[in-house]
Amino acid sequence: MKNLILTTAALALTAGIAMADTVRMGTEGAYAPWNFINDAGEIDGFERELGDELCKRANLECEWVKNDWDSIIPNLVSGNYDVIIAGMSITDERDEVIDFTQNYTPPDPSAYVAMSDDVDVTSGVVAAQTGTIQAGYIAESGATLVEFSSPDETLAAVRNGEADAVLADKSFLAPIVEEDGDLRFVADEVPLGGGVGMGVRESDAELKEKFNAAIQSMKDDGSLNTLISKWEVSSTF
Repeated sequence: MKNLILTTAALALTAGIAMADTVRMGTEGAYAPWNFINDAGEIDGFERELGDELCKRANLECEWVKNDWDSIIPNLVSGNYDVIIAGMSITDERDEVIDFTQNYTPPDPSAYVAMSDDVDVTSGVVAAQTGTIQAGYIAESGATLVEFSSPDETLAAVRNGEADAVLADKSFLAPIVEEDGDLRFVADEVPLGGGVGMGVRESDAELKEKFNAAIQSMKDDGSLNTLISKWEVSSTF
């Protein structure tokens, strides 16, 4: 999943929450089926349904906040919301700045999409969203990386010839490829990341444990696998 290139390592992690207050859930709202804005203008998707259920199980009052991906960690640290639930991979780099719950999905394979079967993803131009784990992989792969601020822009770059291919989560790309006859999967899938978890401030250990318990309860009763299968975001546990 996504791996934000961190520029906020020097920020002090001092913003905490009182457990009696409303917990603010920060998400991008631009990465279907994980999270997106529906026709009613509301945050929707796998993580909206999951987050609402986790809050219920943790006995927490929660509200949702939309935030752009490139500032999603800095704004958590600054206290603009209390939790990140936005398709965020658990990575060592991120863990230096924030903390994570246990994962609520296994790692989702990354995949290349192009408009031609003969694209060479090892030496060509490959698009990725800025600050993602895919962008980091491309930068080290020998291919030429072009970065964009939103996932839709990476696909536009392939369609207009600015990039030969895009690398992103397969769960994001699959419904788009199914609907667009000009796009197709190419090359091998790439296993990246350690699963997706909720990001919290390092000072919010109590909140982390509340969500850990809620996630574990959903794993134990099978409801998490049911939700994963419903939204087709990754393999099940």
